[in-house]
Formats: sequence, C-alpha cells, structure tokens
Amino acid sequence: MSDRVSTPLTQFKILGQPVHLSTDYVSWLLDRLQQGIGTHVVTMNAEIVIQASHDLELATIISNADLVTPDGSGIIMALQLHGVKQPRYAGIDLGEDLLRLAGEPAHDYPVFFYGGKPQIVQRAAQKWATELPNLNIVGVEHGYLDAEEQSKLLHQIQITQPKIILVALGMPRQEIWIRDNFHLCPQAIWIGVGGSFDVWSGVKNRAPEYIRNLNLEWMYRIAQEPSRWRRALALPQFAVLAIIERIWGKHRLAPH
Repeated sequence: MSDRVSTPLTQFKILGQPVHLSTDYVSWLLDRLQQGIGTHVVTMNAEIVIQASHDLELATIISNADLVTPDGSGIIMALQLHGVKQPRYAGIDLGEDLLRLAGEPAHDYPVFFYGGKPQIVQRAAQKWATELPNLNIVGVEHGYLDAEEQSKLLHQIQITQPKIILVALGMPRQEIWIRDNFHLCPQAIWIGVGGSFDVWSGVKNRAPEYIRNLNLEWMYRIAQEPSRWRRALALPQFAVLAIIERIWGKHRLAPH
C-alpha cells in the first residue's frame, strides 16, 4: 500500500453514524486508486443507521469504513435538518460510475462481481461487458457458495487482484464479508452494492428518474417488492430520531 494519503473528506454524524460529504466521490476514489490506497465504501441509508444502532459489529464496520456515502433520501433529509446541503448518491449510481471509470481506455482497473443468484450476476456482468468493451472483468461469482467454493473464490480474488470489487450479499452480510477479506486486495475499492445486480440483469426495474428526483425511490421498490414493507418501518423511526437529534443534539461536522 502507498505511504501517501488521500485528501480527507468532511464527515457528518447522523445518529452516531458517519457520512462523508462531497460533490465528486468518484474523483476522490480515483485518486486513491492511483495512489494504491484501498477503500471500503459503505452506502448509507436510514435502514442501515437504525440497524447499526443495535448492532455493534455493523456500527464498528461503518465507523472504520474509508468512505460512507449518502445513499438514502432519509440521510439527505437528516443532513438538511442541520443545514447541510448534500445531493443523494445512490449506491447503484456509484457502482455504475466506478464501472464506467474502469471501462475507460485510459484506465486498467480489473473488476470482480460477487454475489446474487447465479444467473443474475452473470447477466449483470454481461450487461456491462457489452456496454463497456474495454472493461476488464476478472471474475464473476454468485453468492450461494459452500465452504470449499468460498475458499476457491477468495483464492481467485487474491490471484487476480481486481481494483474494483462489487459485492451484492445484502446488508450487513456484504459489509462483514468485505471487512473479513479486505486484506486480500488491500489496494482495491470494495463496495457493497445490495440489489444492483438485480437491476443490471434486468430482473428488476429501477424507479424512473422523476421518482428518484423526488426522493421516493424507496416507495417504488416497495411497490415492486411488497415483502420489503417491514424494512420500510425503519424510515419513520429514523425520521423521528433525526428530528430529536436536531433539536437536542450537537452539530457534528469535522474532517475525516
């Protein structure tokens, strides 16, 4: 790993969980790639904040992450309560931007896709291989592996040394897996992308842009997957706690 360090991003804490503020995360990540500085990226939303409030292991992983981006509309709302202007940056958008960066002819950043169902991850990788002919995909593996297959996967990652590793195992499993295996590629960007493979494979549709601009993408996902309604209960709980923190809490803004 390089002895150099990247420029610190301003960090804001919401209900005890950090979020890094920026208008150009990709350039920041590119700088780290060029310096050989590994990065664990967490894409933060209200559900994750609530989960971390009673899961010490997850909270510790988030606290130690190199980059925590504002994925959910609830996070943006909480920041606005404190007068902080920060555009939402969905994890799927960050994943796509990283793939396009890796697919530029001027760059040579091998990519690894891991997680999801077998057919889905294969179709997701094929979509990007078709769209970005220069993209160097060095591995594609589904998330339903036995112990022996998992061992082979880790060996493959260590041998191929991808620079961008997209992990779709769901929260918090993907964050725990990244923490446990980060040492295999200490110069790579590791990012949990949740259900992005489902969208890229065409199995599920993403909300239209006008719905995303209204910060209502979560409602669209519930309409597609009614079983997610229990997870959506975290949203009102988060909103109440964020308002209470704004009234009684302290302003916590610092470089990190």
